[in-house]
Amino acid sequence: MFTILKKLLPARRDAVMLLVLLTASCGLWQMGLLDPIKLEPGTKEKARVLAVDNSQLVQMGFVQRGSQQLEVEVLTGKHRGKKFTATNELRSQMELDKVFVPGDTVLVGILHDARPELDTINAQDHYRIEYTLLLFGLFALLLICFGGYTGFCALLSFVFSCLAVWKLVIPLCLNGVNALLVSFLAVVLLSIVIILLVAGLTRKGAAALSGTLLGVIASAATGWIFTYLFKINGAVMPYSQSLLNAGYEYLNLSDIYIGAIFLSSSGAVMDLAMDVASGIEEVARRNQLGFVELCKSGLRIGRSVVGTMTTTLLLAYSGGYLTLMMVFAAQGTSPVDFINTPYVASEIVKTLVGSFGLVLVAPFTAVVGAWIFAGKKH
Repeated sequence: MFTILKKLLPARRDAVMLLVLLTASCGLWQMGLLDPIKLEPGTKEKARVLAVDNSQLVQMGFVQRGSQQLEVEVLTGKHRGKKFTATNELRSQMELDKVFVPGDTVLVGILHDARPELDTINAQDHYRIEYTLLLFGLFALLLICFGGYTGFCALLSFVFSCLAVWKLVIPLCLNGVNALLVSFLAVVLLSIVIILLVAGLTRKGAAALSGTLLGVIASAATGWIFTYLFKINGAVMPYSQSLLNAGYEYLNLSDIYIGAIFLSSSGAVMDLAMDVASGIEEVARRNQLGFVELCKSGLRIGRSVVGTMTTTLLLAYSGGYLTLMMVFAAQGTSPVDFINTPYVASEIVKTLVGSFGLVLVAPFTAVVGAWIFAGKKH
């Protein structure tokens, strides 16, 4: 029994790193670097739709416009158990409009002094928290069951990454700190945490981390150059104009766009760097090879992986703009007009710059890994 537990439990060094990461995650959760703008003097609560009145809705082709009247029962907060009249405004925007039916669980906005018998509250959207937690729980269970301790480390790094983006990157950017610097430092932090948590304080981890950082630097430089050559306006990002109108007019949207490029591609870069570093480690462990031979082995491993990884980036980015491409195809838009459209041009820059750093990370990791593992014997 002791032997089985010894195999399942992490080594002392890994346990210390795990404890540090858990502490850092808790610290990030408690951190508050931003005072958000309070738009509404009230609370958001969960409610159940009891009855609906669609008499004020008007069908206009594929969309509806008007006001849907609801009777809801509040399920949380100080108004729990009370029934309110709620309104749901439809503005002929399919991506934002929703039509509720009896039995739906909705998110409502309630003023602090709202009175059930007199005031009308706002039904904002479907309540999705419970299903979000259910989906995340299933994902965590599957990851831990399949990966064991390694899966738990991967889950913890996933949570830490989410907290780092939400509690560090976003508040610092909103506070006016240079978005390029913030995004780069966030990638460095996440790379150190994720790679060292998976590979530990080993030569493989050092090689993968070095290759990742060199690839991210290349992506940052390439993204900065070609964003300005393409004259990409960062306003192509969703809700960017709403952000400026909310009182953050001092933000540099182009810097945020560039930072988002290498931040979003850093995961694939880390993946490829770890693959190459692991391959070099295995080759070095079984063969007494020098720097040149190990470097060649690393390059061959990188060539085998980089093709599918660049395609992964292409599909990941283009999938979000599938309907836009369908519109161009349906209208018979020429390639010249298609490529020069700001949204398409921004996706071209995003995909190719991310792929550029991805291609470079393989030789970077191969060279550094060969130097590290060859130095072990020579």
